[in-house]
Amino acid sequence: MVSWQSMIVIDCYMVADIIQAVVQIARPDYVATRWRGTLLTMATGLVVSSFHILLASHLSWCEGVFATIHFFAFVPVLVGLFVLAPKQRAADVFLNFTDVHGNWPDRSIAVLVGQVSNFFVMLGSDGVAHLAEEIEDAGIILPRSMLYSYFVNAPLTVLMAAVFCFSVTSLPKALASPMPFVTVFHDVFQERDAAIAFSAVVLALVTMVAVSALAATSRQIFAFARDKGLPYSDWLATIDGRFDVPVNTIIITFLFTCCMSLINLGSKVAFEAMLSLATVALMATYLISIGCVLLKRVRGEPLPPARWSLGRYGTAVNAIAVVHTAWSFFWAFWPSTSDVHSGTFNWSCVLFLIFLACALLTYHLHAKHTYEGPASYITAREEE
Repeated sequence: MVSWQSMIVIDCYMVADIIQAVVQIARPDYVATRWRGTLLTMATGLVVSSFHILLASHLSWCEGVFATIHFFAFVPVLVGLFVLAPKQRAADVFLNFTDVHGNWPDRSIAVLVGQVSNFFVMLGSDGVAHLAEEIEDAGIILPRSMLYSYFVNAPLTVLMAAVFCFSVTSLPKALASPMPFVTVFHDVFQERDAAIAFSAVVLALVTMVAVSALAATSRQIFAFARDKGLPYSDWLATIDGRFDVPVNTIIITFLFTCCMSLINLGSKVAFEAMLSLATVALMATYLISIGCVLLKRVRGEPLPPARWSLGRYGTAVNAIAVVHTAWSFFWAFWPSTSDVHSGTFNWSCVLFLIFLACALLTYHLHAKHTYEGPASYITAREEE
C-alpha cells in the first residue's frame, strides 16, 4: 500500500516538473524552484483526486482516450526525433557511460545505481489487480491484459529510449532541466511552440497515469479497510452514494501526497527518494508473493485453482521474477553519489523502515484481531 501511495506522489511530482520545464521554454527567465514544484505537486494531486471523485463514471471512457493518445502520439514523437534530431554516434549511445556527479570509483557501479529509474518505469503492472472487482470475467481478462500490455509496451519503450538517446545533443543541458525530454524537444524541433505541443501531449499522458494510479491506490486502501485491516476501517470503507467511489480513501491519498511533497522544501534529493521507496516497497511485496508461489511449485504442492495459468513455464518465470525483484530491491537503496551526506543520502531506506514498523505495529495492535483477508473468504467458499 505504501508503494502505491509513493507512486502517486512521484506521478504528481513528474507532472509538476513537466509544467515547470514547459514554462521555462515559454519564458526563459523563469526559475524552477522547489517551493513552486511543491505547490504544483499538491495542485496536481488535487486535480487528479477531484477528477476521480467527480468524473468517476467517465473513467473508463477517459482510459480509452488515454490508450488511443498513448499509441497515436508515439509515432509523431518517434518520427520527429528520428528525422529532425542530429544523431549521436552509436558507439557513444550504447558504449559510452557517463558518471554525472556520482564520483563512483568504478563506472559500472554508476550504471547499476542509475538503473533505479528504469525499475520504476517497469512497476505497476499489478495496478489492474486492485480493480478486479470492477472487471467482468476478471479471472481471464485481468492476467491477459497485464501480459499483453507488457509485450506491447516494452518493445516500444526500448525503441523510444534508443531514439531519444541518439537525439540528446547536450547531456549537461538536458540534465539541467526539470524534465530533460522537454529540453531535447526544444533543441530538436528548434521551435518553441512545437516543443510545447509535444510536451503537452506527454503531460496529458503522465496526468492520466496519475489518475490510473490513484484509482488502483484508492481501491487498495478500500479493500484493506473493508476487510477490517486498517484503523478506522468503517470510515475508510464508506462508499459515497453520490459519487459511487471510496471518497474517503481518495482524500487520504491526497493528504499523503501533500505531506510527502513538503519534503521537497527541505531537500530535493530526500524527496526523490520517494521513487526508490515506491520501488523497494513494491519489490518487497512482489518478492514475498512470487517467492511463496515459487516455493509451493518447488515443493510440488498444489496451487489454488486458476482459470489462467503460466503452465509449465510457471516455475521458470517465477524464478526469474524472484531474482529480478531481489536485484531491484538491493540497488534501489543506493545513493546517487559516493559522496554521502544528509543532502545526498538515499532516505528511502529510512522511510521504508518507518513505514514497515508502522505496518507491523498496526498489524499486532489492530489488524491481527480484526482482519479477515480474501484468502479467508476463498477457503470458506471452497469448504462449502
